[in-house]
Amino acid sequence: MKKRYILIVLVVFGILFWALTKAIPNEPSNVTPPITMTPDPAPAEKPGKIVVSSPLPETTVSASPITIKGRAVGNWFFEASAPVDVVNWDGLIIGSGYVTVDAPYDWMTTDFVPFTGTVSYDASQLGPYNYGWIIMKKDNPSGEPQFDDALEFKILFP
Repeated sequence: MKKRYILIVLVVFGILFWALTKAIPNEPSNVTPPITMTPDPAPAEKPGKIVVSSPLPETTVSASPITIKGRAVGNWFFEASAPVDVVNWDGLIIGSGYVTVDAPYDWMTTDFVPFTGTVSYDASQLGPYNYGWIIMKKDNPSGEPQFDDALEFKILFP
């Protein structure tokens, strides 16, 4: 008799377990997948010194020449200009030029001033990879190493 009760209890529990697992689906049917948004790239910057708004880091630049825009503190410049290098993936300089302070702003200030410049690069020197770096150098006419500074950021070539 005991065996019969145990068997009945096991069958009832088995039916209840089966009914509950069928009532709860494994995957929700009306849930939309989450949307993952890639944030816009942030400007390249050295806080308190220089911000490059174009081109943005990790973005594809136009074919040569590259237009560079941003803002920097006045002492980043000398005689209203600062040097810029474009290097390939291996660090080979493939283009050099200058950015200049936009008129009518005065570069002899400690405030931020806007700048613009274009740098041509030799696309035949890109090598096997289509990326490199823009190096924005602080103009340092004294040549003293303690006054050197630079901002480097990665770019992609077309």
